[in-house]
Amino acid sequence: MELVLISLASVLAGGIDSIVGGGGLILVPALFAVYPTTAPATLFGTNKSASVWGTSIATVQYSRRVQMRWAVLLPAAGAALAGSFIGAWVVTLIDPTFLRRLLPFILLAVLLYTLAKKDLGRTHAPRHTQARETALACAIGAVIGWYDGFFGPGTGSFFIFLFVRLLGYDFLNASASAKLLNVATNLAAIALFAMKGHVWWKIGLVMAVANVAGSLIGTRLALKHGAGFVRGVFIVVVGALILKTGYDAFLR
Repeated sequence: MELVLISLASVLAGGIDSIVGGGGLILVPALFAVYPTTAPATLFGTNKSASVWGTSIATVQYSRRVQMRWAVLLPAAGAALAGSFIGAWVVTLIDPTFLRRLLPFILLAVLLYTLAKKDLGRTHAPRHTQARETALACAIGAVIGWYDGFFGPGTGSFFIFLFVRLLGYDFLNASASAKLLNVATNLAAIALFAMKGHVWWKIGLVMAVANVAGSLIGTRLALKHGAGFVRGVFIVVVGALILKTGYDAFLR
């Protein structure tokens, strides 16, 4: 029964994550509810070991239908991988608690800006030369990758928002691009958790199959309905993140 519940949560998480990120909002609380006495690091590591497969499949699916800017995104993914490792190392030296109270307000600013700019992310119009776009994408990858390794919540949403706002992508292309960078940061996290023995590989494998199924459904919905649909899901997920992080920071 435990595996059934976790698998169902993983399907739903894979679907949400493939569209705009934020699958951890569903899967991490489910893991804590089903395995309440397990070390948090083990649950986080197992979550990453499953979600990386759904994210990877989503990246492949998007790449077949969306013109991925590989010359820009591959260096950015490398920067995200390095940033995530550094962030995970820094968290061993500095307590990230100060971010807990700041994060809801950052997410609220992202949400309000997106709502105010009604045309934001509806048209795909990269605005920079390739060299400048690559430099900006690498900066986004390094900074948000560091954040993912250091703290984590909302990483996918931050990737998407910055690709839309700074690079001129629409929400569909930004989501596709964010998936590649998310794979990189997830791999960094898995490597660190695995080295410390914090991954349940067998349970992670079952969750991965379910996560891939959800990812295939979510990706097809995003590709079918386009940037407007992704923008709508983005707004809903960021709103949920604000509520969750606000509760964690001020009420729990």
